[in-house]
Amino acid sequence: MKPIFIDKEKLTLDDVVAIARQNCPVESSREGGRRVERTRALIDDWVREKKVIYGITTGFGALCNVPISETDTRRLQHKIIMSHAAGIGTPLPVDVVRAIMAVRLHDLFMGYSGCSLKTLQYLLAFLNKGLTPVVPEKGSVGSSGDLAPMAHLGLVLLGKGEAFFEKERMHGSRALANIGLDPLELLAGEGLALINGTQVMTGIASLVVHDAIRLAKLADIACAMSLEVLMGSNSEFDPRIHQIRPHPGQVASADNMLRLTGDSEIILSHEGCARVQDAYTLRCSPQIHGASKDAVVHARNVLDIEINATTTNPLIFSDTREIRLGGNFHGQPIAMAADYLSMGIAELGNVSERRIERMVNPQLSELPAFLVNNGGLNSGFMIAQYTAAALVSENKVLAHPACVDSIPTSANKEDHVSMGTIAIRQCREILDNVEHVIAVEMLCAAQAYDLLTEKKKVAWGNGTQESYRVIREHVAYLEKDRELGADIEHMVDLIRTGNIIHAVEAAVGELELI
Repeated sequence: MKPIFIDKEKLTLDDVVAIARQNCPVESSREGGRRVERTRALIDDWVREKKVIYGITTGFGALCNVPISETDTRRLQHKIIMSHAAGIGTPLPVDVVRAIMAVRLHDLFMGYSGCSLKTLQYLLAFLNKGLTPVVPEKGSVGSSGDLAPMAHLGLVLLGKGEAFFEKERMHGSRALANIGLDPLELLAGEGLALINGTQVMTGIASLVVHDAIRLAKLADIACAMSLEVLMGSNSEFDPRIHQIRPHPGQVASADNMLRLTGDSEIILSHEGCARVQDAYTLRCSPQIHGASKDAVVHARNVLDIEINATTTNPLIFSDTREIRLGGNFHGQPIAMAADYLSMGIAELGNVSERRIERMVNPQLSELPAFLVNNGGLNSGFMIAQYTAAALVSENKVLAHPACVDSIPTSANKEDHVSMGTIAIRQCREILDNVEHVIAVEMLCAAQAYDLLTEKKKVAWGNGTQESYRVIREHVAYLEKDRELGADIEHMVDLIRTGNIIHAVEAAVGELELI
């Protein structure tokens, strides 16, 4: 696999995902190293000159007026890592922590923080040799950066804390020894530079946005399948309708679903029937899905900036030999985008669950009750709809915006915080829930197709038939009751592989986000 230069000018979302999930190797360039060393040399000069610099020759937060002697500047950096490692909760997944390290390394290699090249080489080794610090998911208020979780990451550099290595959880000193490294002694300013940034929320967001793009496409596929088995019309996808209200996501969804259902014999079989209009969950699906897609695109645009930003404080401008105190560590851009994205993803689940109800309820379809023969003895997909209903109800709680809350910290020095990490953690949970709801919808639609065509085979649309084919390669028709939880999890695993999208796009072309 071709390595990614982590210090290149623009790191893409796909780069971050490749490093996080595909273990793509990472390297740095000579120019990146020179940027880092120029800034490091400035800090060393300023410390010798006894210059007052926040977090380097002073305390932190509300203790910023406390001077630190030259002899204590290194001790201070170790102490900030130790004292700030106050996170709790379940460790973040390995892929998330790898994404965090990738984004943090890109920031530090920009040369505004003052970290030493040796420290950055340690983090490169962590990524390339598969050492992943244990980072608790809770404890960040999203400003000044993600202090607590980033401190847990920093602990391992010191031979403390814990890390995962070769699927084993171990003490940080043992993990370092396993990859041939000794514990680091941090230089003046390095502890603060390592923890003061938005990389935890940005790392989580990178994977969430990547997965949300996939989910938005799958929602269109699931809807197109449901529309066919519910004897809906694809006339509502006529481009003329959407060209006169041209929200980008709406136009893209209508085009996707028109191609997905193209040449559908199921739709052709009931042309001219007595039904005048489809239910909103079918007829208005481009408008609903499209608005969610617009939220995904907005989050992606915000993330493209944040991945390539420097969010530390203080900032050192080596070209002019100046230092500036600012607030780039404040997570408000990510927080607000995450809350908006949460609502967008949750709505994909809401509308999907309503289509599930239409399929399992014989009063709303021409299908057997709960999509099973010999109903009564068999319950079919009855409780699968309960599961979907539970998940979308849970999402309504999780979608409450986190960014509108703020609790002052650090003796009121930090009197407005973003809660951005909470916002994106909630969004990640919503995404997982909606993946399961879409999985149920796809299982129901595939089951409905088999029931509709028991006596007379008719073809799906050009794209939906490919989705059906891939589903049936992995999950069998429900002839009689079995444990549906396992089927749902198999379907979610299939969704996450991307195999359904690949097969569908091979048949109808790339599905559009906007």
